[in-house]
Amino acid sequence: MIFSSLRRLALAGIAACALGVAVAPAQAQSLSAEQRSAVVELIKETLLKNPELIQEALVELEKRNQVAQVEAQRNALSAEKASLTDPATSVIAGNPQGDVTLVEFMDYNCGFCKRAMEDVRALAKDDPKLKVVIKDFPILGPDSVEASRVAIAVKNQLQGQKYWDFHLKLMATKGRVNGAKAMEIAKEAGADIERVKKEIDAPATRAVIEQTVALGDRLGLTGTPAFIVGDEVVFGAVGQAALKQKIEAVRKCGKATCSG
Repeated sequence: MIFSSLRRLALAGIAACALGVAVAPAQAQSLSAEQRSAVVELIKETLLKNPELIQEALVELEKRNQVAQVEAQRNALSAEKASLTDPATSVIAGNPQGDVTLVEFMDYNCGFCKRAMEDVRALAKDDPKLKVVIKDFPILGPDSVEASRVAIAVKNQLQGQKYWDFHLKLMATKGRVNGAKAMEIAKEAGADIERVKKEIDAPATRAVIEQTVALGDRLGLTGTPAFIVGDEVVFGAVGQAALKQKIEAVRKCGKATCSG
């Protein structure tokens, strides 16, 4: 009877340890030193005979962690709703009064962002009710930071379609994009380069990048592109169809994924 109870406690301890949960203190304290030693031996014996128990517990733990991460991101998205679409730190394209908003965190040196550019452009063009928000998230090195500073300074001059055309051309640039290349494209777009040069190192320009990077950290963004659609974060160049599906889901049920 005692042995059976110890085995049950041992199995509970295996699950608890694998899932990072403490065994109830009352149970542990009720055991003598000899019984606790027996539990340890039972756990060792059970794991050696049934190593799949650890794998099953780790799989369950990963599922729970994923659920917790998604929930944490949703809470963060709700808390940061105003920051996500703040015109002071964003570029607004598409329909500014759109019924659904697609936010993209991007880097001018991100290959996947360049691939996703066509998807975002097509969505903005084909969906008259879609609001598109672009946020400079230069996480791929100094060149990216330089390019984003130029882009932010250009945004102070070029508005609407003119800025959108500049952004698309900069995104379409082959090879590494740095400040000099961004300046070249800004000049072609009609920006006042002397003014841009003065503004790229201005505190306000630096603040835009710092605020966006901090926002990305709070949202748990680890790469680019990262899209925000409704209550979800979508990582990577998932394609136009996948983004469109989530946009339509938001229109249908208010969430990026409708249940039922």
